[in-house]
Amino acid sequence: MANRPPTESERNQEATVYIGNLDEEVTDSLIWELMLQAGPVVNVHLPKDRITQQHQGYGFCEFQTELDADYAAKVMNQIRLMGKPIRVNKASANKQKTLDVGAEIFVGNLDPLVDERMLYDTFSRFGPLIAQPTISRDDAMQSKGYGFVSFDSFEASDTAIEGMNGQFIMTKPVTVTYAFKKDGKGERHGDEAERLLASQAKKNNYSLQAAQAANF
Repeated sequence: MANRPPTESERNQEATVYIGNLDEEVTDSLIWELMLQAGPVVNVHLPKDRITQQHQGYGFCEFQTELDADYAAKVMNQIRLMGKPIRVNKASANKQKTLDVGAEIFVGNLDPLVDERMLYDTFSRFGPLIAQPTISRDDAMQSKGYGFVSFDSFEASDTAIEGMNGQFIMTKPVTVTYAFKKDGKGERHGDEAERLLASQAKKNNYSLQAAQAANF
């Protein structure tokens, strides 16, 4: 087992699964042994509290191949470990394979203990998500304090921004706004062009599936 968590460049995200709802007694070694049943394991990392050194209820397991990670997500999700049903899903599932209308929001000022599942539970009540929420993390897999949520419609994202901006998630009031587009030009999602395209897509009966997020 690796003595340190792999850096972002070292980790194969396509072959990595997220594991949530872990009992506090679960160890890295136990997860390693469990996940070996799905395929050869490269690395297991359960982010620890800097002070208590107790893991925070979630972790990541990297397999040798993407097929092993796919298999683990299918057969390990919701199995009971120390009496609790664990959540297992692909860490790369945020790479959207469904139609993305651009209704992506930025959630900032996150408490360090907020995880991807908490973002899903909080924001999915505003409407279907087309991908699992993501939290930006450093090389040690510690939260950088912000994340992203992608909805299947601007109606849902507008409502989420209106309903959650300034509201507390755990101990901190969060900032919720449209995310910057990835083209680097400083424009945010949610502009009129995107809304027009989304409207046209719906008229053409494109299916905006709430893909893997429902299994998160």
